[in-house]
Amino acid sequence: MLDALTLVTGVAALLLAAWCGWAAYRDQPTKDWHFIGMAVVTLLSLVQLVVGIVLLARGEEPEQGTTIFVAYLLGAFACVPAAGFMSLAERTRWGSVTVAAGGVVLAVLEVRLHDIWGG
Repeated sequence: MLDALTLVTGVAALLLAAWCGWAAYRDQPTKDWHFIGMAVVTLLSLVQLVVGIVLLARGEEPEQGTTIFVAYLLGAFACVPAAGFMSLAERTRWGSVTVAAGGVVLAVLEVRLHDIWGG
């Protein structure tokens, strides 16, 4: 797996979490610019999903198993969009908290993906 991509995605997820956490602290719901940030983080996780599938198709294998690796890739890809959709349903500060939690979860999933691949 590409270490740089994993690091950039994890850091971007933590930045998104801090940004939305700040909005929640200020008692604000998610705004349009938060959704732009979510789109950037989602794009990074999509690139990671494609890179992971290409590496698997080329015959490379993660240390801890292909099934668990693919499951974590799909979970990482779905994490931020799911939090974003949930924040649309909750148009209070708790929507921002949901996206902040999604960012933290994605960062943890990135660390786990790195471990599964053999980092």
